[in-house]
Formats: sequence, C-alpha cells, structure tokens
Amino acid sequence: MRRSTAAAVGTLTGAALILGVRLSVQPATVPVSSAAGGSSAEEPEIDAAGAEKTAEPEATATKKPAGKKTTAPEKNEEEEAGLKSGTYKGKAVQHTYGTVQVTIKISGGKITAADATFPKEGFSGTINPNAVKSLNASTLKKQSADVDAVSGATLTSGAYASSLQAALDKAA
Repeated sequence: MRRSTAAAVGTLTGAALILGVRLSVQPATVPVSSAAGGSSAEEPEIDAAGAEKTAEPEATATKKPAGKKTTAPEKNEEEEAGLKSGTYKGKAVQHTYGTVQVTIKISGGKITAADATFPKEGFSGTINPNAVKSLNASTLKKQSADVDAVSGATLTSGAYASSLQAALDKAA
C-alpha cells in the first residue's frame, strides 16, 4: 500500500513539474519589420498575379567612338580566384591520435589536387585512409576549407580543415 501511494505521488509530482515547465516557456517573438509600424516606406507594387513587382534597371545604349578599338585588360583566372599557382603545405595539426598535414596544388586559381599525411598506426590506420580520401574529394568539390566532416574521423576532419585553411592562406 505504501509503495503504490509513493508511486502515485511521484507520478503526479512529475506530471505537475512537466506541465509547469511547459506552461512557463514563452514562444519565440517574431521580429516586426519597421515598415509595418507606419513608417514612410513605400508599399511594394503588386502585379495582376499577386506577385511583388521589382524595378528592373533600364538598359542604356552606349556608343563606342568610331575608328577606335578598345579592349578591357583581360584578367586571368588566378587573379579572379585570388589563388596563386603552385604547391602549398598547410601547417601540421596535431590531435589526440596523431598529426595531419594537407598539401594542395593550385593551377589556374583552382585547387587541382589535395593530399594529406595522417596517422597510420592503430585504429586510426583503419579509419583515416578512407576519411582522407573523402576529405580530399570534398576539397576539390568545394574549392575551400569548408569540407564536410567524416563520421568516425571527427578529429582527423577538424585537423584536416585547419591544415587546409593554412595552405589556402599561403596560396592567397
């Protein structure tokens, strides 16, 4: 009898606490735009389909002087991307299971190859080879240090990204 009473009281107390917490949580407030508060901003135009119209810039005709050929200086891809061609090594980043160092090759302002040295002994030796292959492919795809972490190789992924960023900084 005492156990059932204690269990009932405990259950009711738990339910009351849960309800109390739920009732005390306030919903998130939604920010109100300044235009809704009666400011002097103009109302957007709405077309017949109910979509907001946007002002399109007017095309202006420009005439080139007759007889003169003008050409804009061409920028090569390297200047646009900001990466200089060459091979760059990032800093060696040490984590709990070893050291990772990324080497990248830049050509035409883009990363054309990525490779890394990584721990090969112990359990890391079974995980890292596939993880680094995935990280290398992600580097070539994204062309930045914003690579996706590999599940099971979180520390290696973080160290890889840090070393890759250091190499990209050298190439900039």
